[in-house]
Amino acid sequence: MIPKKSLGQNFLIDKNICKKILNISNINNRNIIEVGPGKGILTDEIIKRNPKSLLLIEKDYELYSYLFKKYENNTKIKVVNIDALKYDYKNKCKKTIISNLPYNISIKLIINWLKMNNLFTEMILMIQKEVAEKMNYKKCIKKNRLNTLIEITSKFSLEFNVSKNVFYPKPKIMSSVVKIVPKTNINLDLNIFEKFTRELFKNKRKKLSNVININNKKIIKMNVLDQRAEDLNIKQILRIFNEFYNF
Repeated sequence: MIPKKSLGQNFLIDKNICKKILNISNINNRNIIEVGPGKGILTDEIIKRNPKSLLLIEKDYELYSYLFKKYENNTKIKVVNIDALKYDYKNKCKKTIISNLPYNISIKLIINWLKMNNLFTEMILMIQKEVAEKMNYKKCIKKNRLNTLIEITSKFSLEFNVSKNVFYPKPKIMSSVVKIVPKTNINLDLNIFEKFTRELFKNKRKKLSNVININNKKIIKMNVLDQRAEDLNIKQILRIFNEFYNF
């Protein structure tokens, strides 16, 4: 099977990297989701760790057919042929996501999952190194939409970087494996907060006086109007959202 550029397919081919990814967490007797499993090299290693169940989400019908036949005798595994952005993740049990994500939709997927953080125990994801660095609120000097959402919704760690040489075909960019553990005590409407961050950081280099309602007296008292969104701290962002932001 030839990898499809249109679907962002770069197949992982190194079993040692698969094992290193799975060593980050104990997946024994857990409900696991893998998005974009390719030919199943990571899937095979997941199975060895004895998950309670394993859901494979594969958009490519050719790969879906291959995986369905490969695992048809394993009652723990369910293979679905659907776009991961359209899949309904809601059911009674919490799930762990372990995936080498298709890079062309990785940011959209992660943002969607962060908004339903009560459905997941953790996410262990291979993503673009550049995106992982933007997500890392512990080391990013400047705020952005992604690291703001990550900091509000979860605990984040960048576990290790991955060489281009462990993929076929080799991507043009480096990769990183990250771990995201959703927080359970969030008192925010995350759908509204996500919309707020989209507006706030759409013009992140403009002064807030050009982004938010300067007629609000409370905003003026905050003395933030001459600052840019990327220079705010998380407390200031939350205060602006909680007190002043209306849709």
